Amino acid sequence: MADKSGQKFALPKQSSLVAELFTTQEQRDEVSREKVLDILLSDIDAFPDHPFLVKNDEAMLGMVDSVRAVGVQTPAVIRLKDDGRYELISGHRRKMACELAGLTVMPCIVRELNHDEAIIAMVELNHNRTKP
Repeated sequence: MADKSGQKFALPKQSSLVAELFTTQEQRDEVSREKVLDILLSDIDAFPDHPFLVKNDEAMLGMVDSVRAVGVQTPAVIRLKDDGRYELISGHRRKMACELAGLTVMPCIVRELNHDEAIIAMVELNHNRTKP
């Protein structure tokens, strides 16, 4: 292509920003929506100093039986760490039940959280479980 002076120039390539102008709000919402992903158990680390006790007791054996029968019904919540591994925020009992049931993956929601946000989320997500 040439400008008025006859000098040739190339049109810039279409950027992703321009492409975004031609998406619907529904498409943009879908991209940002949390999704449940099957994550390898071996890639998930326990939250450091996790304050909630996970016991291998009768209740856990019942949970293992349930996981074997119908799978994990509520996804765990994890966050991506700087080293590419995941940190478990909520779902320590579900992870143990999956391991005892012989599974290799667990359904998880990956949230973008810094360390402080992860602590707050861990306490909030486990609050109802610890009520009598």
